[in-house]
Amino acid sequence: MILLAVDTCLDACSVALMDGETVLAARSEPMHRGHQERLAPMVAALMSEAGVGFERLQRVAATVGPGSFTGLRVGLAFAKGISQALSIPLIGLGSLPALAAGRPGFVCAAIDARRGQIYLQAFRDGAALMAPDALAAETAAARLAELADGGAATLVGSGAPLLAPLLPGAAVETPEGPDPVAVGRLALAVRDPAPPARPLYLRTPDAKLPGGVDPFA
Repeated sequence: MILLAVDTCLDACSVALMDGETVLAARSEPMHRGHQERLAPMVAALMSEAGVGFERLQRVAATVGPGSFTGLRVGLAFAKGISQALSIPLIGLGSLPALAAGRPGFVCAAIDARRGQIYLQAFRDGAALMAPDALAAETAAARLAELADGGAATLVGSGAPLLAPLLPGAAVETPEGPDPVAVGRLALAVRDPAPPARPLYLRTPDAKLPGGVDPFA
């Protein structure tokens, strides 16, 4: 299965093209803004590098959040356009599972949500131990200490340094965003028919569209 994976939720614009587990090409550029301008050219360059035409795509995947409200919409709208144009399945994946993917043991994906909050989800060997949530740092640390049960832990994401002092001994990793290859592998594991891909908001967006209508709802 030839799959295109896209991530624009956090501080990187990342894409990967895969044929099953084989990575044909992958690119990632750190950025706080500008995902909308870079995504399409990056995907075009990726497809050209791999020598694969868009007509050969069989599935497209995008992270749906939590993360930047604008960023996640850029990737999701782009992937939705490809899905509709080619009549192929669109797979939406959470950015927290994507951050934790491929890391064994007890792993906490944590994104700095600002305003004293952390977007958080905990996993053990890839299995979710809790639903994604937006928590105060102290509450998040207490939740993780309970779930970790005193064992080794890995904190990954922009929120990891905020939790590290409250979870002594934890390994800390701060990538700009999920590995697009990990996003692709998670998408390959999703069985058809895939659930509808919609933005994952763990709190209300500051900005709203006129009339309050969400085109992804």
